[in-house]
Amino acid sequence: RIWKYVGVFGIFSNIVIAAYYCYIESWTMSYVYHSVAGTFTNMSQNDVSNFFTNYLDISTSTTGIPFEAVIFFVFCIALNTWVLSKGLSGGIEKAAKIGVPLLIIFGVFLAIKAVTLKQGQEGAINDGFVGLNFLWTPQYDSLANPKVWLAAAGQIFFTLSVGMGSIQCYASYLKKKDDVALNAMSAGWMNEFVEVVLGSSILIPIAIGYFGIDKVVEMVQHGGLGLGFRSLPYLFNQWGHIFGAIAGVAFFGLLFFAGITSSLAMGTPVMGFLQDEYKWKRGSSALAFGVIILILGLPTVFFFQQGVFDEYDYWAGTVALVIFAMLEVILFSWIFGMEKGWSEITRGADIKIPIAYKFILKFVTPVMLIIVFFGSLIRPAKDDWSTFGTSEWELHSESILGQLTHKGIGPNKDYFADEFYSEVNGIVSNINVEKNGFIEITDKMNPSVITNYQINECVPIVKVGDEINIEQSIYKGSVINKVFYIDMARLLLLALFLTISILVYIAYIKRKKINPKFLL
Repeated sequence: RIWKYVGVFGIFSNIVIAAYYCYIESWTMSYVYHSVAGTFTNMSQNDVSNFFTNYLDISTSTTGIPFEAVIFFVFCIALNTWVLSKGLSGGIEKAAKIGVPLLIIFGVFLAIKAVTLKQGQEGAINDGFVGLNFLWTPQYDSLANPKVWLAAAGQIFFTLSVGMGSIQCYASYLKKKDDVALNAMSAGWMNEFVEVVLGSSILIPIAIGYFGIDKVVEMVQHGGLGLGFRSLPYLFNQWGHIFGAIAGVAFFGLLFFAGITSSLAMGTPVMGFLQDEYKWKRGSSALAFGVIILILGLPTVFFFQQGVFDEYDYWAGTVALVIFAMLEVILFSWIFGMEKGWSEITRGADIKIPIAYKFILKFVTPVMLIIVFFGSLIRPAKDDWSTFGTSEWELHSESILGQLTHKGIGPNKDYFADEFYSEVNGIVSNINVEKNGFIEITDKMNPSVITNYQINECVPIVKVGDEINIEQSIYKGSVINKVFYIDMARLLLLALFLTISILVYIAYIKRKKINPKFLL
């Protein structure tokens, strides 16, 4: 009976991911508007990059529209809700058939422009091949890092909608003789080619071409999110006002179409649950999904800089996906049965799947996912596994348990405080005491690494040129530390998970009343 709760992870992941994914979609909508309005005209590379930073700060309007990011976010969710209410063939299918092929065609064009970029051309400081070489030069030592494996597993599951329940919903539309094997393989290969090969061949060469390797590494040190928004508008701007605007509208508009096919797919399992178990109508289910992700998503908009977005992405977009996929493959191979599962995969297939995959599905995949999960759960400090089982064992701050226990939080551990302590060593390089003020601290050993602390209405107690050490107080006032927002996000996620579990249990009880022999 416990297996009925496995599906909770799928519903949970879809709701949470959709909540912050729609925010990313809204960025593309905003950039379509700004491309038409000519906002990026005559901007430098740094101006374009800073524009994205300002956009994420809802107190700073890039258009004169108050809370611009919130408006685009709400509109994006409303559009998703409306399309979902139209059904699969009326909404998702039409958007995918039009938007995705056009995006691929334009993506190939941009990839050619990226790799043929020359130093000095259109303001570039590096050739495109410098970025391409940086992208495809492997770092073999990272293969021993459990965080890399967890992130890689989460990414592949995220992009293929594995561990989210979406595939099961779409599978219910299949006919008995439909070719599951060929469709799955072609979808997986094409998706990874477009995302990894084509997508990376656009963003990395262009970003490194205009910003340089050190600057790009600094920009993505906390994740590569937003790299395209920081670099592509400048490239388009070099093509002239009219063609640059057309390119911006085409790329970000098509990117929106590609994104909305994913967010719509996330809503399908949630709506399917409400329709099947609670007999809700499609319109009501779509509206409920929209309201839920709006409420859950607003904190990612208002408190993006405080880490709420990253918390959602880590726990729902990585950890929960790996757990659900791990449980799914065990359920498929061992509970449902490998023979019955193999029959479903091969029935109607135009290709012959090697029999070795039966062994891989039943033994290799579950074991690998279990190793990845538990390795990430208890990853040791300095990745020193030799201390396992001894008194010297210490958790890494990036391990799952380390994240839960705030090992990497630093000196600002209290929710509320009267002063803020530096979390890095360095030299104060800039102080701004105006609205949305900040203190910049530059690393002495690596001047390209700059840490920016928002001080808002607080009072700096350091001056430019001061040498700063970790745990040294740098400003005073009414401080709300990042740990408060992190725990707030986690409590929201926990409340959602428990609510879904209760709804699943109620649905189970209802089914048992109708059929006393029913077991999940």
